[in-house]
Amino acid sequence: MAESEFWSKISEKAKQENRPFFTMAPMEAVSNTVFRQVITHACPPDMFFSEFVYAKAITDPTTKFPVNGRLYMQPGDKMTPVVQLWGNEAEDFKAAASSLKHQGFQAIDINMGCPDGTVIKNHGGTDLIRNPEWAAGAIAAAKTSGLAVSAKTRLGYSKVEEYHDWLKFLLEQDVEVLTVHLRTKMEMSKVPAHFEVIDDIIKMRDEIAPGTLIQINGDIPDYQTGLKLAQEHPGLDGIMIGRGVFANPYVFESKPAEHSLDQLLELLNMQLDLFDEFSQKYDVPRFQALKRFFKIYARPELGATDLRNAMYDTKSTGDVRKILDEKEKYL
Repeated sequence: MAESEFWSKISEKAKQENRPFFTMAPMEAVSNTVFRQVITHACPPDMFFSEFVYAKAITDPTTKFPVNGRLYMQPGDKMTPVVQLWGNEAEDFKAAASSLKHQGFQAIDINMGCPDGTVIKNHGGTDLIRNPEWAAGAIAAAKTSGLAVSAKTRLGYSKVEEYHDWLKFLLEQDVEVLTVHLRTKMEMSKVPAHFEVIDDIIKMRDEIAPGTLIQINGDIPDYQTGLKLAQEHPGLDGIMIGRGVFANPYVFESKPAEHSLDQLLELLNMQLDLFDEFSQKYDVPRFQALKRFFKIYARPELGATDLRNAMYDTKSTGDVRKILDEKEKYL
């Protein structure tokens, strides 16, 4: 299988720089246009993935999981993300992919790794591991659009050993990128990622689908860790970072640097402005969801614990700005 121009450009650029490509993971209420712009301002990855988008909702606004601005891009959001779709009906993926292509998106990713109970109850995410025929149908349907199609999954549902059959099956579907979170659904994030299986996954790829790019996810806090991991496992193409952005918004910097509290709060002010702009168009995410980001910027090691706690008690972006204007009394 030949790589699409979309992923081949990303992969080749990284190879020329003697490194894997880096992406920011799809995260619910995190990977939207607002936060993508903040991370871009700090230091962008090679590619972003969108929030989870229910495939059926792309063409049916009456679903119980509406799009609600998940595909919206503000003017400053210059990198068109890979749209991550979830669901299980092939027809929904076919219609969604066609619509996304007409909207100008170039790539879609199929969610086969979300362990959330609501998603599983509605036959998405890791429920596809237990129903591989749904996974194959979704991939084939999405491919009809001509867009680049990738998949993100876990090693298995209950046992690590399931990856032997499950990943083999996915590789046989010829996805352009296979992203593997190195844990099972049942493990959630409660155990260390199984880095010990990386080489075996690469070997499987080389034997079954040499044109598929392998990307890993899980317990990778920053660029340097991802780079070292790729050097230790030749043939690994990409590194996806998720929760690491909550410890460091500059997580994709190739050369780590110390960042002051003022620099971090500058990012927060940017996010507040973008959040207000976004809220004029969509009623989600609401202000309460914004509070989860405060810990990224007001960091205890920089003496900002009281500042962070004061922001947690706010009820609007205006309240947060007032505290920031008076930040010296909290430091």
